[in-house]
Amino acid sequence: MKNPSIPAMTLAFSALVFSLGVLADDDFYGIVDGRPLDGAVGDWVIGGRTFPATNATKIDTDDGPLDIGVCASVDTEGQRVEEIESEPAQTCA
Repeated sequence: MKNPSIPAMTLAFSALVFSLGVLADDDFYGIVDGRPLDGAVGDWVIGGRTFPATNATKIDTDDGPLDIGVCASVDTEGQRVEEIESEPAQTCA
């Protein structure tokens, strides 16, 4: 007789592995809601989330200035913000 809980456990485990894979993705996209007043170091609010930028954070403006209302991506490594980058508007649409 087969154990009926095996398929359910397999499905639950697969969902967990998939969700951890999604969390491991270190790129976040959103609209710049707020940014430091002086320079780039300080708290950036992008897509409703706060990202603390340091002197080590790369600011990439290849697709335009990182002003409020602009689409941006944030690259993180753990708790560290590696890069904040302007993106084409359609990326956040």
